[in-house]
Amino acid sequence: MTIEQIKTGFDNFSYIIYCQKTNKAAIVDPGYDAAKLLSYISSNNLNLEYLIATHYHSDHTNGIKKIKSSNPSTKIVASELDGAKLGVKVDKTVLDEDQLELGEINLKFILTPGHTSGGICIIVDNEALLTGDTLFIGDCGRTDLPEGSLSQMFETLQEKIISLPDNLIVYPGHDYGDKPFDTLGNQKLTNKTLLAKNLDDFSRIP
Repeated sequence: MTIEQIKTGFDNFSYIIYCQKTNKAAIVDPGYDAAKLLSYISSNNLNLEYLIATHYHSDHTNGIKKIKSSNPSTKIVASELDGAKLGVKVDKTVLDEDQLELGEINLKFILTPGHTSGGICIIVDNEALLTGDTLFIGDCGRTDLPEGSLSQMFETLQEKIISLPDNLIVYPGHDYGDKPFDTLGNQKLTNKTLLAKNLDDFSRIP
């Protein structure tokens, strides 16, 4: 399994996940630089199976149409709620704990509302956690945008994220922290949003 973290736009991260044995690949959150992502796929002779959106915001989905047009057999994957807002036909909607196989790689989806009502995170082979705009290094996603919810975000972090294994490597949707990725275990010890004990404490975090 390989996960390539690629800066797209000013501070967004897109990800290319691929199976080294089968060359099957997925792009997660294809943002503003579709050409860069397509170049990586081409230069590594990868077969693009999936385009996955962790949520519908344009800085994570702007490249979907261009990439799909040049790879028409690629399946677009999103949650039902956020997929309805992508402006393109979603080929596969995923529910909480649904799984997909990418060659020999297992992708498990968890529904993580808070930043948007249909946001998802992706567990890759029980080794990595792609968090979109749910969890950043040292922080979490905004809840003051349309469909954002402070209480849902707190519940998501407490019930969905904190319960996951410490060894998972967190790969966020933005380069906002002091490092581009980190172990979830370290984030549990240092991330202010994961250390909040109740919703009131969480609401007071600057």
